[in-house]
Amino acid sequence: MDLPLILSLIGLALLDSTSIGTLFIPVWLLLAPGGVKPVRVLLYLTTIALFYLLVGILLILGAAPLFDALGQFTDNPIVVWAQLLLGVGLFVVSFRFDSKRSRRLGKPDRAARWRARASGENASARFLMTIALLAAMAEVATMLPYLAAIAVLSTTELAAPAVVGLLAAYCLVMVVPALLLLALRRFSQRLVEPVLLKLDAWINRHGETTVGWIIGIAGFLVARDALAKLSLPIFV
Repeated sequence: MDLPLILSLIGLALLDSTSIGTLFIPVWLLLAPGGVKPVRVLLYLTTIALFYLLVGILLILGAAPLFDALGQFTDNPIVVWAQLLLGVGLFVVSFRFDSKRSRRLGKPDRAARWRARASGENASARFLMTIALLAAMAEVATMLPYLAAIAVLSTTELAAPAVVGLLAAYCLVMVVPALLLLALRRFSQRLVEPVLLKLDAWINRHGETTVGWIIGIAGFLVARDALAKLSLPIFV
């Protein structure tokens, strides 16, 4: 196991740590009214890290046979057209997520509403885990750093336990910035609070638009894959 491989994985994991699921939502939890609740933040980060790890294991170790078995089903024209409609639907829905439009109409930003629910006093463990899974699933189609890390690992000759261990380490590094913010928020509030407030202000201005971009990109990729299967020339 060479140093360049380790450094590449660390760099990709740190890049992944700046996504909505691994940074923005933890910031909301850290700024929750009534003070930060470490258990909530740790539960959220554990859920999203485990989801990433499971996706990575399926992709690099066990998904190929499953995809081969499902190949005939997913190539069925009816299924492909349904996939195309799903992708187009996601792309169209993404335009409803517009922070400026919501403010112009006097409507609360969707991201702000999610924040209120996630950071509210009555937010349950189940709800926090659901938010974590939704955030992770929304980013599956655009988790390019993680997919790049998996591609790098797939070209090595490492044994399966070593690959799984590296994937677990990647997922841990991915949530380290949020864990550091949690530690600073807990033990050095005056130092980290201005940074959290600036991040929060940016999220409040652009959070809904950012969610829309993620949904739109995911919809485009889903629709593009369907068009490729149908051998249609548009966007292929």
